[in-house]
Amino acid sequence: MTVTVDPSEIAKFEAMAAEWWDPDGKFKPLHMMNPVRLDYTTRQIAGEFDRDLSSPAPFEGLRIVDIGCGGGLLCEPMARLGAEVVGVDAAERNIPVAQLHAEQSGLEIDYRHTTAEALAEAGERFDVVLNMEVVEHVADPLAYLTACRQLLKPGGLHLCSTINRNPKSFAMAIVGAEYVMRWLPKGTHEWAKFITPDELFELLRNAGMEPVDRKGYVFNPVSWAWKISDRDLSVNYVTAAVA
Repeated sequence: MTVTVDPSEIAKFEAMAAEWWDPDGKFKPLHMMNPVRLDYTTRQIAGEFDRDLSSPAPFEGLRIVDIGCGGGLLCEPMARLGAEVVGVDAAERNIPVAQLHAEQSGLEIDYRHTTAEALAEAGERFDVVLNMEVVEHVADPLAYLTACRQLLKPGGLHLCSTINRNPKSFAMAIVGAEYVMRWLPKGTHEWAKFITPDELFELLRNAGMEPVDRKGYVFNPVSWAWKISDRDLSVNYVTAAVA
């Protein structure tokens, strides 16, 4: 079994584990981005599986895995929408944080300290694989995405967000977020590991998936809020692909 976990990357997130649910802590950028991530995620799932988001439990009957789940920022909304949710993370310290918060929130979520590769080898299968802000941290993106593909049931949906690689992303995601705003600890991201949208589409195809959509997440420093963009994928972006 190929292991794509990068120990140095895991160590970074282990050190921040206790802060996952602090909206003003080291994961502040994710808390700020989470509304647009959820908007895109829920609409893609509803569209793919013909679900009505206005119904009480629109994702009932769907099995969803969130790889690199962290403290559960995406797992909990998916569970509230009725899905059976498995949250996995290679950083062991994230799991008890996520478990405790889910318990306090009255939610049943299956959190595990494991990897996409281990889940695939165990024969686990899901309707939806959520793969948010992970691919830029792994040692071998193609091997990792291939494991994600193996986790999908036929007709399953894979959602993957990451950061583009260009001078603007270096200025904003590294200089801006880590050095100027100090939203993230220095060294959280490595610019060389960033992936362009075209590169990610090619990786997804090589992993056995068919890309069907991509959108940008754009931060507006005036309104201090994120929005989804059809055109601007210059820094943060998300893709949808099907098995």
